[in-house]
Amino acid sequence: MSNVNWEVDPDHSSVEFSVSHLMISRIKGVFEHFQAILSLDPNDLTTIGIQASIDANSISTRQPQRDEHLRSEDFLHAAKYPTIAFQTTSCILNGERQYELTGNLTLHGVTKPITFHTVFEGLNKDPRGRERAGFHSTASIERNEFGLTFNSPLETGGIIVGNEVRIELYIEAIKIA
Repeated sequence: MSNVNWEVDPDHSSVEFSVSHLMISRIKGVFEHFQAILSLDPNDLTTIGIQASIDANSISTRQPQRDEHLRSEDFLHAAKYPTIAFQTTSCILNGERQYELTGNLTLHGVTKPITFHTVFEGLNKDPRGRERAGFHSTASIERNEFGLTFNSPLETGGIIVGNEVRIELYIEAIKIA
């Protein structure tokens, strides 16, 4: 079988992140608007190709004031960098249904490689007969490597916002006929 295109179903997928707050807890958020096309052969996922984009303005942490700050020049600078992009460069089998999926992430005008630890959840058909594929992926980045350096020191030592951003993707894609 050769690669065919699949489109991410945004109604059954999510792009999530978390970051340390006050060095004692984690704040979680999502990007509500994203799209991706996957080129894949379900029998050989090492050939997968992904082109994805995320609307930086769609960030949501369920707190509007914080979300506006995250869109501002202090963080994402979404007016200048409205799109976060990802494109695969390689995929390596790393166990049963487990892969190391590497690609270039462009965030805040900076492009760097990132590796997602990815589990292929499987294939199934929906009630309308469309073939679907599921994936769960995790990764982390150091936000300062992408120019996201805003922070404030705490009176008791430490900083308000952690540098490590954990990323978690729940992806369901539909085979394009």
